[in-house]
Amino acid sequence: RNKFSKYYRTKGMPGTSRYMATFKRGDYVDIVVDSSVQSGMPFSFYHGRTGIVFNVNRNALGVEVTKCIGNRQLRKRIHVNVAHLRKSRCNESFLKRVKDNDQKKRD
Repeated sequence: RNKFSKYYRTKGMPGTSRYMATFKRGDYVDIVVDSSVQSGMPFSFYHGRTGIVFNVNRNALGVEVTKCIGNRQLRKRIHVNVAHLRKSRCNESFLKRVKDNDQKKRD
């Protein structure tokens, strides 16, 4: 009941900037379900998970997410509407560190 509910003053359809974001293969994305858009909605287990883009379509992205089943981790591949995705910031510090190290090597 509360998992997909929207906060105060955020109800209604998402803005156009959500659809204008560009995604590429290999990008990290967060799956955050928007309950106002039912098409391309992932199963509730994937809400709040982070995955890697493996396929780009017109309205949807293919996302690879790890799921623990028993004693192993499976890589599940799901297609999700762009309205339910946002770019993840989990890789930012790593990329910044790589950039800084490359700059130090050049100096």
